[in-house]
Amino acid sequence: MIDLKLLREDIESLRQGIALKRSRADLDRLAKLDADRRSQQAQLDKARSEQKAASREVQQADDASRDAAISRAKEVAGEVKELESSLASLTEEFISLVAEVPNPADPSVPDGNDEADNEIVKVVGEPREFDFPILDQQDLGEKLDIIDTARGARTSGSRFVYLKGAAAMLEFALIRYALDIAEGHGFTPVIPPVLVREDAMYSTGFFPAEKFEFYKAEEEDLYLVGTSEVPLAALHAGEIVESTDLPLRYAGFSSCFRREAGTYGRDTRGAFRVHQFDKLELFSFAHPDESAGEHERLLSIEEEIVGGLGLPYRIVNVCGGELGAPAAKKYDIEVWLPSEGTYREATSCSNCTDYQARRLRTRFRSDTGTELVHTLNGTAVAATRWIVFIIENFQQADGSIVVPEALRAGVGRDLITAPGASA
Repeated sequence: MIDLKLLREDIESLRQGIALKRSRADLDRLAKLDADRRSQQAQLDKARSEQKAASREVQQADDASRDAAISRAKEVAGEVKELESSLASLTEEFISLVAEVPNPADPSVPDGNDEADNEIVKVVGEPREFDFPILDQQDLGEKLDIIDTARGARTSGSRFVYLKGAAAMLEFALIRYALDIAEGHGFTPVIPPVLVREDAMYSTGFFPAEKFEFYKAEEEDLYLVGTSEVPLAALHAGEIVESTDLPLRYAGFSSCFRREAGTYGRDTRGAFRVHQFDKLELFSFAHPDESAGEHERLLSIEEEIVGGLGLPYRIVNVCGGELGAPAAKKYDIEVWLPSEGTYREATSCSNCTDYQARRLRTRFRSDTGTELVHTLNGTAVAATRWIVFIIENFQQADGSIVVPEALRAGVGRDLITAPGASA
């Protein structure tokens, strides 16, 4: 949730920040509701005080004045009831509208509508030039019998896959490889719940804007997470931590579930965009004065993980139109995908400032009382998509795949070959 101080004292700054995100939130209506709500609250507080006084008058009245006192008490009670109803209506509309206001974008975020407007910050490595006809990830997966999309679709529907043999081993190796790096940077490994209450989704900013993206377990009134960012953010909900304990850093491993409702017709082949995948997520609770530096730190760890695999990549500063509700600023690392001849997203890294912490009520103790922490998140590895990058970039003329050196011990081989072929 946004800081209401901005709405009340610097609405133009807030307006500029959400305009970068192409938000249509009605700040003028929200500001009026806020003013009306506070005015009504003041009137209600006064009326309740008068109601208490009227009740005392009834108790203290003699027979001659009792009827008048009772009449006055009923009149004031009616005013209180009317004001309570009016305030409840204002508050309901206010809460609904304020939930639609995203975290304002940082001034360093590029102005733009979509990924074509992202700012390229850095390019590392050269895309490989192949001297043979390349195969895309679906054809490679089928030829090597490591990614089975047909049976995945038969079992669960489109955008579900079976990872088999070397692909399954690649996932385990990727997760352990990234986890070792994360631990080396002080991140505590966590396996969080993947079913969460609606409050956790709302508090992290995924609801209401992206509610259509998530699966719900109706009978339990729980939601399957699309990222372990949600349960990691909720880990310290309602808590006050010591400033000396900041930053708190976690690496959460979980299965993730996304409906991909807004991607009809895109990435339908193979395993690039699926409804279920496993991911290792980096998450930090940071001091507000240190969150910008922590953001760069998360990005550098992501770079270390991607770069250690020898994949060509670039870093982009994501434009405002592509930012989700919680993020004030986001970097993506995009890896070259040979079959498409372009870079595609491999990781994201967001600074959500105090937007999530305000809803979660996660604070730290300071010299002047308590303050909201800042929350940040970043992808360490999204396993299924990264397997796609690996098999396409390291394919050989005979259809085999060279395993990146950093993963060979975990995969148990240097080369992935078709069934019956010699490794």
